[in-house]
Amino acid sequence: MIYESFSFPSRRSNVIGRNGVVATSQPLAAQWGLNVLQMGGNAVDAAVATVAALCVVEPTSTGIGGDAFALIWLADEGKLYGLNASGPAPMGLTAEFVREQGHDTFPALGGLPVTVPGSLRGWQMALERFGTMGLDTLLSRPIAYARDGFPISQRIARGWARSTEKMSAHPDSKRVWLPNGRAPQPAEIFRNPEFARTLQTIADEGYDAFYRGDIGRQIAECVQAAGGFLTQADLAAYQAEWVEPISVAWKNGYEFHEIPPNGQGLTALLALNIARGFDLPALGYGTADYYHALIEAIKLAFADAHATIADPRQADIPLSGLLSDSYTQQRQSLISNHQALTPTPGRPQQHGDTVYLTVADGDGNMVSWIQSLYMGFGSGLTAGTTGVQLQNRGANFSLEPGHPNEAALGKRPFHTIIPGFITKNGRAWSSFGVMGGFMQPQGHLQVGLNLVEFAMDPQTALDAPRFQWLREKEVALEAAISDDIRAALASRGHQLTPKGQPMHYGGGQVIVRNADGVLIGGSEPRNDGTAVGW
Repeated sequence: MIYESFSFPSRRSNVIGRNGVVATSQPLAAQWGLNVLQMGGNAVDAAVATVAALCVVEPTSTGIGGDAFALIWLADEGKLYGLNASGPAPMGLTAEFVREQGHDTFPALGGLPVTVPGSLRGWQMALERFGTMGLDTLLSRPIAYARDGFPISQRIARGWARSTEKMSAHPDSKRVWLPNGRAPQPAEIFRNPEFARTLQTIADEGYDAFYRGDIGRQIAECVQAAGGFLTQADLAAYQAEWVEPISVAWKNGYEFHEIPPNGQGLTALLALNIARGFDLPALGYGTADYYHALIEAIKLAFADAHATIADPRQADIPLSGLLSDSYTQQRQSLISNHQALTPTPGRPQQHGDTVYLTVADGDGNMVSWIQSLYMGFGSGLTAGTTGVQLQNRGANFSLEPGHPNEAALGKRPFHTIIPGFITKNGRAWSSFGVMGGFMQPQGHLQVGLNLVEFAMDPQTALDAPRFQWLREKEVALEAAISDDIRAALASRGHQLTPKGQPMHYGGGQVIVRNADGVLIGGSEPRNDGTAVGW
């Protein structure tokens, strides 16, 4: 049941439909996904169509030069599938080499942080297993937007302008992304004919045109010219993989699901496990006690996450120990009701810019999909004449010798992007996510609890004010959180950033399927988010 007992300032209503809903950060992309549903496609077809459009109309945040993860509910099987389409470091890259270049932390710009782009192989795996429509159809509108142009939204124009210096440093990036020597203005038409040709080549020749063809050659040459190690052999060898989602149970039959490491979905589950030990309704939604409990929970979760999350193919991650009841109780016991703690990782026993979208169709299928270049325009590199901007995911590698996430040959880095999913009594209930770097598990915690613990409808759950834990005892609170609550948290030792200081509190999208099969969609009021349905 969805109740209306909470109300927060918003100009948005839930979008309610029966045959399908798409929610994402750009209206043009959302509408294309809905068109695909109306053409007879299923949720997986519509998800790939939507993210392909986002690669064109939100190029600051995503592109086919980045990575993706997805949680896919297949109604006919009553099963949730996990998809990891994140790429590894090149086979020539070592942490030792990067340290020898004088770096204490992994660089974020240039060729070194470019890992293999995984997103296209993710599209391929999802469509080949569950899709019903051809890539030529799904890419037709994105190709048209790239070729003929589309108007830039206000929010994206601001982000684009912030990347002017980064993109000016690389000739191909400057040519493609800064026409006339500047970022496009709001409502200005932007065209990317080079990327249109790349998408058309992929539509005509298939995914191998990217990984094994001339596009891949240009990507490898671009990265190597910028001091990186990526080769076309690295690209050709890459495959995405199906993974088993990890989960924690909540009360009343709800269960939260995340992608396992190398993504940081584990962080959200660790925090939810700790939060489950509190009587949250008794603390009172939105009170100082409530925020204090969640802030402390996410602190401890991040401490463990940064100590343990890595590529499970090359590191031993104690998942069962971290999510066990006994370890959760140990961590919760560290929380004082009266004093903020400085988090440190425990010892369990072994047992930066992004797009998020969610799609549900009328047959019961639901997709939670996230894709990113990491920081704005990624590494700052654009590959030759392909129009493809390249991610900088390697920036999340550790250079600490022996750390589980230490950079290594063919290793996937710690990944910030995470799709979320909630089942109820073993059936699909909500596909949701909150993009935005290390805000993401914090958004999953807050929005997820709004949905299941306080029965907020999707739009209300997204409208609710948020906090963002930053480091140690430093926390940012949205301006809608009252001065009284700020004072109460400060009295417990929380170091609050100045009220109103610009801060990104994530971009969320939510779809809930109710007991009658009706789809209820909400979209992020803090960005250009749009939910559409029919």
